[in-house]
Amino acid sequence: QVQLVESGGGLVQAGGSLRLSCAASGRTFSSFAMGWFRQPPGKERDFVAAINWSGANTYYADSVKGRFTISRDNAKNTVSLEMNSLKPEDTAAYYCAAKTARIAGPRQYEYDYWGQGTQVTVSS
Repeated sequence: QVQLVESGGGLVQAGGSLRLSCAASGRTFSSFAMGWFRQPPGKERDFVAAINWSGANTYYADSVKGRFTISRDNAKNTVSLEMNSLKPEDTAAYYCAAKTARIAGPRQYEYDYWGQGTQVTVSS
C-alpha cells in the first residue's frame, strides 16, 4: 500500500509561483512513476505532468509546458511540482498519483494510488 500526501497549495496572484509537494509512504517509491493531475471547479480531472521512476524522463500537458516543472527525490520519497507564471485557469484541486510501473504516462487509469489533493487558486 502507498499513501500520498500533497502540500503546498494556496492562493496566489496571476503571474506568481507555487511549489507543490507530495510525500509518499512505502519502500517501493523509487520504482514507481509519478504524476500530477488537476481538477478545475466543475470540470473533469486532467493530466498535468508525470515523471518516470528515475526522474530521467518527464512529460507535460501542453497547457503547462514551459511553466511547470516536475521533479522527484527518491531518497526522500517526494515528488514536486514547481509552478511558475500561474494563470487563473490553473485554479484547480491538484492531485499526486503513483503508478506501479517505471514508465510514466498521462492516462489516469494507469495510476494506482492517489492523494487527497491540494487546492490551488490563482486570482486575476
